[in-house]
Amino acid sequence: MREQRTESNGVERVAREQYTGILDDQNESTKDGKRGIVGQSRHILWLLLLLAVLGSSCKAQEARQQEASLPSFAQNSIEADIPQEDGYPIHTNKTLTYWAELNGNAGNIKPTFQDVPFFQEWQRRTGVKLDFIQPPANQAREAINVLLASGDLPDMLEYEWAGFPGGPEKAISDGYILRLNEVMDKYAPHLKQYLREHPEIDKQIKTDSGSYYVFPFIQGEEQLLTYQGPIIRKDWLDELGLQVPVTIDDWHTVLKAFKEKKGIAAPLSFLGVPSPLFGIESGAFVGAYGIKKGFYLDQGQVKYGAMEPGYKSFLALFREWYAEGLIDKNMSSVDTKTLDANMISGRSGASIWNAGAGIGMWQPAVKDKWPQAKFVPAPYPVLHAGEKPKFGQRANAYMGSGGVAISSSSKNVEEAVRMLDYGYSPAGHLLFNFGIEGISYEMKNGYPLYTDLIMQNKDRLAPAQSLAMYTRASYFGPFVQDARYLEQYYFLTEQKDAVSIWSDTDAKHTMLPQISKTEKESTEFSAIMADVTTLVDEMSLKIIFGIEPLENFDDYVAQIKALKIDQAIEIQTAALKRYVKR
Repeated sequence: MREQRTESNGVERVAREQYTGILDDQNESTKDGKRGIVGQSRHILWLLLLLAVLGSSCKAQEARQQEASLPSFAQNSIEADIPQEDGYPIHTNKTLTYWAELNGNAGNIKPTFQDVPFFQEWQRRTGVKLDFIQPPANQAREAINVLLASGDLPDMLEYEWAGFPGGPEKAISDGYILRLNEVMDKYAPHLKQYLREHPEIDKQIKTDSGSYYVFPFIQGEEQLLTYQGPIIRKDWLDELGLQVPVTIDDWHTVLKAFKEKKGIAAPLSFLGVPSPLFGIESGAFVGAYGIKKGFYLDQGQVKYGAMEPGYKSFLALFREWYAEGLIDKNMSSVDTKTLDANMISGRSGASIWNAGAGIGMWQPAVKDKWPQAKFVPAPYPVLHAGEKPKFGQRANAYMGSGGVAISSSSKNVEEAVRMLDYGYSPAGHLLFNFGIEGISYEMKNGYPLYTDLIMQNKDRLAPAQSLAMYTRASYFGPFVQDARYLEQYYFLTEQKDAVSIWSDTDAKHTMLPQISKTEKESTEFSAIMADVTTLVDEMSLKIIFGIEPLENFDDYVAQIKALKIDQAIEIQTAALKRYVKR
């Protein structure tokens, strides 16, 4: 461990020297205009992240060593009869290619899609064989760019196509993915029927010109839309004589007590991957200052929070907390595995994460070592007691992620469409949400009840992990999520409480719907926001880390305006108006 620290410190020194040189280069390049500044900003952000990763190497390894190793997953033979539906199984001797990132809960147990029972059963039910192309974890965005540039595209691509630069219409016009309207009419009767019955969802999954572009992941029921928020160790609060925090001042008192009285290394830890401050994107902490980091609605008006005065107040708060050691020093490099390790090992005592993958994962993991440990939800923080949080996590019925597109070059369009449509059929709905009858669920009086394989797994897997083996209910995919999954998945009282506590916000009125833009708008918007987001992330880290003085916030806002953020707001406003009129 001593040698690792020495090596890390040496690399950090070199990185800091490079950082100083880039600052000099940035000053020299000012005359070249804002594009040069942003180019240098990307290098600076990269180096800041590098420093964070290098600085975290020893602590991350210690956390990994404390994390309980997962047992081998019990093999279960799949011998159930294939449910017969019109058109299934599809009789074909073709093998289709499928590109997707494997969910972390599944990937922690099985390394490839082909090893996961759900994907084996999906192929068996539909009669379609799949050859999976699997990018490295948390690198889907980089990998898709390489894949598209190669021109050698698989039949199906599971990706966040709503966020494609230039929008889905550009992905279609550039020849990457297929416009699905005609083939859905021919080969996707189940999805078409659902959309006819749910016109509000139908307009969310189409572009402005009316193009369908993915087989979508849909959360069609209200109780499915909120699943994330602040989580804290209640047993530590009880030990210290403290209440669940409500206000920002309450949180400061609690985190300081965790640090000083319990010696906790990183009292507050949240995701910094795939982007800095990712964990607060839904409005935790920053929302107390009346803004959100990204775009939001303020009495119907579109605003961008990272340029508002409230964002300066938030940065001042996190700058203070970071200096006091209340926030994980490695905040910009925390991924899901690190977050799990932090919370399970006791390195951290508070976070912003999910009721299922957070509370439902961490509570069973610590019950043997620390039976008194208790993870509970906390409300989204406010400045003053009695206020209702303005922001909080809330999803649209269609979030724009988890959908599956078909490549324009596919020679197996009919088979791909029919396979993807299976998830919206009656039997497919049960498979995607509950798995295999007789193995992962039993039908009791018309209710699909998870078996002990899921809820009381003999290999001591958390329900989130065992569910990921047999279903896609707890993560995205081409199907409609079923609320009955959540009724069982949230098996702890604290999880059920979380939905009520985290839903008690005004997020429904402050969030943008899943709006679409024209190809021209999307191209311009993507170019603007690529530069703006880089600048915001870079400056946010620099101010929080104490590298940049808080007094430079006004200059930073001026740079955001120079990068045409007002034009991006106008584009969002125009798209919103069209959406409302549809």
